Amino acid sequence: MDLLNTLVDKGLRRELPTREEALAVLATSDDELLDVVAAAGKVRRQWFGRRVKLNYLVNLKSGLCPEDCSYCSQRLGSKAGILKYTWLKPEEASKAAAAGVAGGAKRVCLVASGRGPTDRDVDRVTKTIEAIKEENEGVEVCACLGLLSDGQADRLRSAGADAYNHNLNTSEETYGAITTTHTYADRVETVQQAQAAGLSACSGLIAGMGESDKDLVDVVYALRDLDPDSVPVNFLIPFEGTPLAKEWNLTPQRCLRILAMVRFVCPDVEVRLAGGREVHLRSMQPLALHLVNSIFLGDYLTSEGQAGQADLDMIADAGFEVEGAGTTTLPRHRADALAGGCGSTSVAEPAGCGTQGSSGCGSHAAGGGCGPCGGHGEPEPVAAGAEEGVPAARTEPNGAARTDLVAVRRRGAGTDLAPNA
Repeated sequence: MDLLNTLVDKGLRRELPTREEALAVLATSDDELLDVVAAAGKVRRQWFGRRVKLNYLVNLKSGLCPEDCSYCSQRLGSKAGILKYTWLKPEEASKAAAAGVAGGAKRVCLVASGRGPTDRDVDRVTKTIEAIKEENEGVEVCACLGLLSDGQADRLRSAGADAYNHNLNTSEETYGAITTTHTYADRVETVQQAQAAGLSACSGLIAGMGESDKDLVDVVYALRDLDPDSVPVNFLIPFEGTPLAKEWNLTPQRCLRILAMVRFVCPDVEVRLAGGREVHLRSMQPLALHLVNSIFLGDYLTSEGQAGQADLDMIADAGFEVEGAGTTTLPRHRADALAGGCGSTSVAEPAGCGTQGSSGCGSHAAGGGCGPCGGHGEPEPVAAGAEEGVPAARTEPNGAARTDLVAVRRRGAGTDLAPNA
């Protein structure tokens, strides 16, 4: 297939494909899907070998967010039955982080709901970062606290944070239909503030919110322009009690095409399979490992993910290996650029040169501390008359959302139950 040969050649040279080529990936048929995965897999292996980086989420403050992000179970007015609690103490967060590190995670992602942190909140988080690093030598810490004010990124960096996550989520053109309490430009500015402070930038998207192929390509190209080190790809989990509760617009095949498109556009970036993989990829999750080089271990912010041991078994069974703490994620050219700009830690040759690597940042499913996350479900047939390549919404016959597919988190941080790590 000429398209795929062209995209592989460009990916191996770190050359940006055209928008038309990216759109063509999303338009490929199911008969061509394995060819698409194999082609993008060549690019993934060139820059990251067969390594899979594990990241672990700690939800520092859950629920009661004043923002109105339509996808988020923690949003203003949400009726989702999620855990709600205020800030974890540093020792509580450190204990939660240790569970993920024990399972093989090399990066801990500290997330808090809300528009953005106050200076007092930043004080809390800096103490938490220090506690985690004191108890877990060598662990990377990524903060995800929402929109940043002047100087806050520098304070997080000084406290030992390695990265900052803030997702663009969707295209600039459609952003206002998803969120009204802040702007797309606000998100871009926060990512740039993190980069200016020397933090490794982590910024990604959410697919499945009713967006078009053009929207998906637009947001991925916007991310390419921002040049984060890590791009998490989330798949919407339509929580009951949120405006997008009935948006079941994804199939496993479409998810794989989206991941392949992201890999072709961002060939040498850490692409992370984030919230929603269990719900939408289901038994095809192992195929996604040929496209991404990073996943979250165990549970997400407000819903259950796959058990940590199941994740480890899946990685091993698919012929991949967990990335060790002594390696760096990013290829040498990106690692050197990051180290030169902020004194970060990474150095690795592209796979195929005989060395291994690791770095990057954790995300989940939504910036600002909010995010739809994991669950389980069965595929539904595409309704007659549905747009080709986009299945009809998955609802009950009476039009109600499929709430049985979302497993709300009831363990880990903020509870007395052991985490699913």
